[in-house]
Amino acid sequence: MHIKIESTEDFFARGRIAASLADKGSLVNESKIVSFENAEDLAKVVSAAKIDLFRAIRTRSGSITDISRRLNRDRSAVKRDISVLQSIGLVDVRTTNNAGHGVKKEVVACESQVFLAW
Repeated sequence: MHIKIESTEDFFARGRIAASLADKGSLVNESKIVSFENAEDLAKVVSAAKIDLFRAIRTRSGSITDISRRLNRDRSAVKRDISVLQSIGLVDVRTTNNAGHGVKKEVVACESQVFLAW
């Protein structure tokens, strides 16, 4: 996944190029790109705390409570940050059976590598 800042014009130009390549059968590989129009919007998603959170989830998935304990962070803050990371496709929250105890939610990383471009 690539996260970057780009203008609306650049976004649509990239889309036109990808569509043209796809029409010709030349689109080689699929890539995920999340783009923001300005640094302020990007900063809402990419903060030191969210980067640490993503790294922790990528290293070992777990429940929100488990992850917040590992990072020594408030559970509600971790839940809020997970929602942001989930909204751009970096993590997913999956419901799994919890042997005899109902279900539990597990947070897993959707991407193994993330590139940040300015």
